[in-house]
Amino acid sequence: MTDAAVFPLVEPSRYEPVPFDERELVERARHDADAFAELYRRHVGAIHGFVYRRTGSREVAEDLTSATFEKALAGIDRFRWTPGGIAPWLFRIATNLVTDHHRRRGRRSGDRARRAVDRLHDRVSFDTDDAIESVLDFDRAALVRVALDRLNPRYQRVLSLRYLAGLEHDEAARAMGVNRSLMSVLTHRATKALGRELQRVQEERP
Repeated sequence: MTDAAVFPLVEPSRYEPVPFDERELVERARHDADAFAELYRRHVGAIHGFVYRRTGSREVAEDLTSATFEKALAGIDRFRWTPGGIAPWLFRIATNLVTDHHRRRGRRSGDRARRAVDRLHDRVSFDTDDAIESVLDFDRAALVRVALDRLNPRYQRVLSLRYLAGLEHDEAARAMGVNRSLMSVLTHRATKALGRELQRVQEERP
């Protein structure tokens, strides 16, 4: 299965070249709030768009975008410049936050399921006529998100950075903290894993 087949609606645009003054701006942002605000203005749209594509929720995208820049501001002193600029670092923060968000949501869903089972034990009867039938009408992007959420966190980060963030291969590798060769291997394995999960999701549809 090709990458294009796995990501049918993902059309990542090339991230804008690093502005010539960004390195100087980053250095100033370590102690200058106005400089950090300029970095925010330059990158907030890309980060928000990435998180929205990953979660499908504008509310969650707004919350996690804000959290991304809060963490970036708190950690700007530890950032070390790379040829890709600050964008891969921001996407790495955002990707980790998205992964944490889905992990927490999964735990909450599990808790709800267990409570529902406990309630069923206390039921004397169950009238099937009163059951509510829910039909999920997924579009292609939603199917990909469901399948992506089922992968291990590392594969989620690899595919999110490489495809949903629109980073080039080298930029995504830097954001992952791995070399180019390992990034190629991880991308290949993660894509294959996503293809399998996507097939399962499609088979599970009513």
